[in-house]
Amino acid sequence: MKKIWGFSFLSLFICSFSWAVIELPSVISSNMVLQRDLPVPIWGWGEPGEKVSVSFAGQKKNTTTSEKGEWMVKLDKLSASFIPSTLVVKGTNEIKLENILVGEVWLCSGQSNMEWSVKQSLNAQEEIAAANHPNIRLFNVPGHTVHPIPQRKGRGEWAICSPQSIPGFSAVGYAFGRRIQQSINVPVGLIGSNWGGTRIEPWTTEQGFRSVPQLVQQANQSRDYTQETEVKPTMPSVIYNSMVHPLTPFAMRGAIWYQGESNGNEGESYYQKKHALVNGWREAFQNPNLAFYWTQLCSWDHGNLLKKGDTDVNAWKSNWGPLREAQFKALDIPNSGMAVIIDLADAHNPGDIHPRNKQDVGWRLAQWALHQNYGKKELIPSGPLLAKQEIEKDKIRLSFNYTGRGLMIGEKKGTEPTKPLPNGKLAEFEIAGADKQWFPADAVIDGKQVVASSPQVKNPVAVRYAYYICPIRANLYNQEGLPASPFRTDNW
Repeated sequence: MKKIWGFSFLSLFICSFSWAVIELPSVISSNMVLQRDLPVPIWGWGEPGEKVSVSFAGQKKNTTTSEKGEWMVKLDKLSASFIPSTLVVKGTNEIKLENILVGEVWLCSGQSNMEWSVKQSLNAQEEIAAANHPNIRLFNVPGHTVHPIPQRKGRGEWAICSPQSIPGFSAVGYAFGRRIQQSINVPVGLIGSNWGGTRIEPWTTEQGFRSVPQLVQQANQSRDYTQETEVKPTMPSVIYNSMVHPLTPFAMRGAIWYQGESNGNEGESYYQKKHALVNGWREAFQNPNLAFYWTQLCSWDHGNLLKKGDTDVNAWKSNWGPLREAQFKALDIPNSGMAVIIDLADAHNPGDIHPRNKQDVGWRLAQWALHQNYGKKELIPSGPLLAKQEIEKDKIRLSFNYTGRGLMIGEKKGTEPTKPLPNGKLAEFEIAGADKQWFPADAVIDGKQVVASSPQVKNPVAVRYAYYICPIRANLYNQEGLPASPFRTDNW
């Protein structure tokens, strides 16, 4: 009996001691970057009623764990620093986190084109060999997981950007972060959370769905999950619960997002879901100004029609036009932006849904952040975006935002800068009259506008540009070398 009592007492002691140990989420660890110029939450778990202190950069914050054993403090705003510092958390035990920098933090998320790694992308060997950037830190959420209930602790660890750590990281995220770091000269932390083939719904919070009246059904479905609910990766909120919620509310400047292929048959509904995604993440990260920049879908020859020599224009209209339009329309979200990449399909393999040129994707996303978040107003953040049309007898005049120094016909090859084609001809424009019959348009640049017409359409009412799944000949750019977004002026 004594032996049994002693064993039980020892077990109870061990369990009690384990519960008393202060714990931190995986995203708060050595080698991390903390966000500058914002309050910085530091949180974790311990025994209920346990006193906890957090010390960093001359600050010391004290708190007591809740009845559930949860605790959080917020560090006052920090200044950017390249000097490695130590963060100390004290409770029953003491945790020291080393080699911490202060700068800019971004979340890189989406489906396979964001997940696509440096080692899979263009010039992989050169990119990996040159990836010695100790002031860029990487955190990759491991695996592909789902859960019916928001999870707290998560998995993963921070790593210093190096040829050893970069090969498996998001190529788009790396290109984005590298340009930010080199342009504003502060440390940059990049958090990757991605899953190929996923839709937008499982990444969206219940509260995000509830913020959009048309999506209350998805909100209720997410609300009704229990710990025992069997979930699949297509269901609302289940990826967010497992792969994003454990990161919240880590302080960060914003998120970049490359997703939409798996929602490619949608239009207006994707616009609504984009609002829900952003609203939910801004609430979850406790940052109503969280910047959010996404990538419009690239051209994709889904049926290998180019190889088949199929020139039937109707064959190219299979979906993605409305999806890209929804992505364009979602620019009404404050502090958001969209990188147009319609021109980055692999010239020799446009049937590959994973274009290898991720450098330009990251560069164009960074163009938005540099312009909008980092004060570089001299940068034009986007290629031309349609502003309005004016009907002039047998012609339609199109005006654009973000024309920069002016419009041009351009050609983009690989990662080389866009080259002007002075003798080129605008392609992928169509024009229609009230009968809704579309014909190829003769489109010409007139200053910072485009004028479209066709001898087959005497009284035009609408124009479309690159409104196909694979408008491989699209060639309207601003003189800064950024491509125009596909658009339509009809609502048919």
